[in-house]
Amino acid sequence: MGESPQSVERVECPGAADEACPSAELTELLQRWNALASGFRELTDELLAEAQREVGLPPSSLEVLCYLVTAPGQAAPMRLLAQTLGFSTAGTTGVVDRLADAGFVERRPSSSDRRVTYAALTPLGRETATTAAKVFAEAVRRRVVEPLGEEGFMSFTRAFVTLGIVDESCAGAAESS
Repeated sequence: MGESPQSVERVECPGAADEACPSAELTELLQRWNALASGFRELTDELLAEAQREVGLPPSSLEVLCYLVTAPGQAAPMRLLAQTLGFSTAGTTGVVDRLADAGFVERRPSSSDRRVTYAALTPLGRETATTAAKVFAEAVRRRVVEPLGEEGFMSFTRAFVTLGIVDESCAGAAESS
């Protein structure tokens, strides 16, 4: 893995007294934020890599399958997939194309809006997505929930709800598990 975000040397701006340089307090806040963002990305990459080793699909495909297996009707508009997973439109199209070629998903037109296309799991996709979801969830449980404890994980979840990043149903689902 790369250098741990916590081990990055703190360096002051060359002209710290200069108005063009951020204050020490601002610098520390941004360094802490960068470490959190980097750590979250690294943890997600590690969890996906673990699932990739067991399921044999690339991380982007695993993200799509794990999302679809929990979506209503096990289908989602392509635009929502891109937005939720942080993929570009072209990237989402590419991943869905590969999953469709492998028989895991199919494209379905929306019954109410001809401009909208859904990616939907096929029976093979549902089976593969269920396996992937179990592997990924177990990795999350072992690497995140167990070290933080149930209450720590709930606090983490509630923080995202408070910040408006996820909706209230996420906290409710976590509290009922």
